[in-house]
Amino acid sequence: MQCCSAQICRLWFLVAILSVIIFGCTGQGNADRQRVFCKRVIDGDTIILRDGRKVRYKEINAPEIPHEDSKGEPLGRVAARFNKGLVEGKKIEILVSNKRPYDRFGRVLAHVFLLNGKLVSELLVRNGLAHVCFFSRPDKYAKRLLAAQKSAIMFKRGIWGIEFTTREPYYIGNKRSLRFHRPWCPLGRSTARKNRVIFHKREDAFMKGYCRCKKCLP
Repeated sequence: MQCCSAQICRLWFLVAILSVIIFGCTGQGNADRQRVFCKRVIDGDTIILRDGRKVRYKEINAPEIPHEDSKGEPLGRVAARFNKGLVEGKKIEILVSNKRPYDRFGRVLAHVFLLNGKLVSELLVRNGLAHVCFFSRPDKYAKRLLAAQKSAIMFKRGIWGIEFTTREPYYIGNKRSLRFHRPWCPLGRSTARKNRVIFHKREDAFMKGYCRCKKCLP
């Protein structure tokens, strides 16, 4: 019995050591925190690192800049310049989830931090140069980002100060996907009744953390 107890103790000791190694390397258990160098800013939510990796900021969308056949969106270049002033040519820290480290384009999905600890996406959102958009289950930074967005909406900063001329009488939100749609959008109309929520103003949807549909762009 004493021999078995000693073996069990040794086994638990090895497990503890491995846990320290694994979780110590990831920094937060299921995420990997890395100090890197930002070589170039592509737009308001995407950068290129010195090692060639493209990093896409998690949980936000910045206005599109003009490219190829797209005219871009209002304040797209402003958001890109703001992002450039924050990170280009500087050391930063990225927090990459081990559960979903890449998007469908092969870009690294990460929260990006300045060395003073400030969350870059939060600065963009608070200044009205990006909006919150959850592509998976919201993480620990979701509340901070949503609070920054509510502040930007209330004070009409950046994109929230632009008056949209194509407003709808209501919008259809999907509780499951956290997306909202124009009334005529097939994706909105096909939303199951149990997942459906109606917003009478597009700002109301954003205040609740919903992201606009990429098809109908409400």
